[in-house]
Amino acid sequence: MERIGRYRLVRRLGAGSFATVWLGRDDDLDVDVAVKILAENWTVNDDVRNRFLAEARLMRRIRDDRIVRVYDIGTLPDSRPYFVMDYCDAGSLADLRRSPGDPIQTLRLCAEACRALDVLHRHQVVHRDVTPGNLLLDSMPDGSVRVLLADLGVAKEMIGQQGMTMTAGTPAFMAPEQATGQPLDPRADIYAMACVTYAVLTGQPPFRVSNVQQVMARHPEEQPVPIAARIAAPPHLDGLLQAALSPDPHRRPPTAEVMATALDQIADSMPVQTQPSGAIGEQAIATNVRPRPILAAPSGPSPGTPQPTPAAVAMAQPQPFVSHPSGIEPAAVHGPLLTATAAPVAGRAPGWQFWTLIGLCGLFVFLGVLFLTLLILG
Repeated sequence: MERIGRYRLVRRLGAGSFATVWLGRDDDLDVDVAVKILAENWTVNDDVRNRFLAEARLMRRIRDDRIVRVYDIGTLPDSRPYFVMDYCDAGSLADLRRSPGDPIQTLRLCAEACRALDVLHRHQVVHRDVTPGNLLLDSMPDGSVRVLLADLGVAKEMIGQQGMTMTAGTPAFMAPEQATGQPLDPRADIYAMACVTYAVLTGQPPFRVSNVQQVMARHPEEQPVPIAARIAAPPHLDGLLQAALSPDPHRRPPTAEVMATALDQIADSMPVQTQPSGAIGEQAIATNVRPRPILAAPSGPSPGTPQPTPAAVAMAQPQPFVSHPSGIEPAAVHGPLLTATAAPVAGRAPGWQFWTLIGLCGLFVFLGVLFLTLLILG
């Protein structure tokens, strides 16, 4: 069987326009790996070759459990470069798109995918090609899965890239400003993540586009078809997706972490559904994630208990909402913890009704006394 260095190639996992990924085996360390090899027809193209190597260096530099790690890099005898990285054994979100499962667990997976994006953004990198297939699922020893972000082949560092105008990415998950070649920031990835969330919940992306021209031709007022009622989710989900899919980047969630928190809160508010037998078959493992508790104001630190970050606590607190520059409505950002209007507290009448009733009673008593007095004197 073919080998690359000390790595034994087992089977092909997938192939794209620029590279092929193989399942490999490191017999020395007794672990499975993924080996990505540049396509032979691109070997002499310096631009593609340099981009391929830059992807490996970027993935190596960003050391985080949410980003696929690179362990080794080399060149084949025919001059094709390759690199060795994490192998994720539970598939990807593309599997859930083909066979949608429990919407609650799917929302949680999408929230974790947002957090993986946030790691990239905090390193001043825009992914530019967020798709279900680039969000991989890896089994954990406790039976849960984690989401890892992969394929940074067209990612760009924001520092020094203000003049970058090359269009790259997948049209069905591409933000309008990306299609027109405008300078990008993390909000382009947030738009793509909203497309991914919509697609894995419904099986289809929010807008039927197949090329860049169709992305550019989308009407600014066009909205995705609401899906909350279809999956028994609160209407806040539609509000969140409509904001994240806005052609105006300023109306989108300001960070991927904000979107992750909103998705988790929506999942927390949904009733647990009984999974039909055989509903998603082999994809069942892909939705087995740990439930995330609803964040609330802590009464005091518990020994040994990790405390939520200040940003997460602030998102979970039902406090007065200040208009956000993203333009998202309060319920869309905070999920079920905020509503459009405050409901009266049970057992207590609103103030104006109470005092009106008191005034009327006093008037009737006064008139009664006056009538009796006139009757006695007359």
